[in-house]
Amino acid sequence: MLAIKGTTVKQDFKNICERVCNGEVIIVSRPHNENVVLISEKDYAEFERLKRNMAYLQKLDQAIEQRKDGTMKAHELIEE
Repeated sequence: MLAIKGTTVKQDFKNICERVCNGEVIIVSRPHNENVVLISEKDYAEFERLKRNMAYLQKLDQAIEQRKDGTMKAHELIEE
């Protein structure tokens, strides 16, 4: 992981993009601690996939807890 200033990104954008595409994570420091992180599209897609999976697993955990404590609601299936 590399931390750099925003001006460095402006000056050496092509090289920084190459480093990110090769798997390096780069933090761009900004005023007022509003930093940003540069990652490859591949890493971003993996992060989004993991985030969706985590949300799904949380829903499953919630359903299991509702089943255990008796707060689950039963519904009739609608057939067409």
